[in-house]
Amino acid sequence: MKIRTLILVALALTTFSCNGQTNKKTEQETTKQQKIMGTIHLTKADFLKKVVNYEANPTEWKYLGDKPAIIDFYASWCGPCKMIAPILEELAAEYDGQIYIYKVDTEAEQELAAVFNIRSIPSILFVPMEGQPQMAQGAMPKASLKEAIESVLLVKEKK
Repeated sequence: MKIRTLILVALALTTFSCNGQTNKKTEQETTKQQKIMGTIHLTKADFLKKVVNYEANPTEWKYLGDKPAIIDFYASWCGPCKMIAPILEELAAEYDGQIYIYKVDTEAEQELAAVFNIRSIPSILFVPMEGQPQMAQGAMPKASLKEAIESVLLVKEKK
C-alpha cells in the first residue's frame, strides 16, 4: 500500500512539474539571448533569402550573403551541440562585422537538414564568399574553428 502511494505521489509531482509552460519560457529567453549575443537563427525561408536559394538553383551553388558565413546545423537535445554553442557565440562577437554565424535547428528545419544531407550533428558548413562551401562534422574546439575561419572564410592575399 505504501509503495502505491509513493508511486502516485511521484507521478503527480512529475505531471505538475512538466506542464510545458517552462519550455516556452525557456525557448523565448534563449531566442532573446541568442539575438543579443550574435548568432542568427535561420528558418527555411531565411535560408533561401540569405544563404542560397536551392529551389531556384538546384544544381548550382550561388551564395547570397555579403559576408562569409558559418552555418551550425544543431538540435536542442544534442550534447555536443550545446558544448559548441557558447564558442560560436564568442566567435560571433569576435568576428562581428566580418562573418555571419547562422544556426539551423535540424528538428524544426528537417527539409534543410535533408537537402544538406545532415546525418550527424553538430555539422558545420563553412561558406566562403567565392567557391564551394565546406562541411565539418562533430564538435570542434575553438582553436580549430578560428583556424577554419581564418583559412577558409577570411582568406587574405599574401604579400
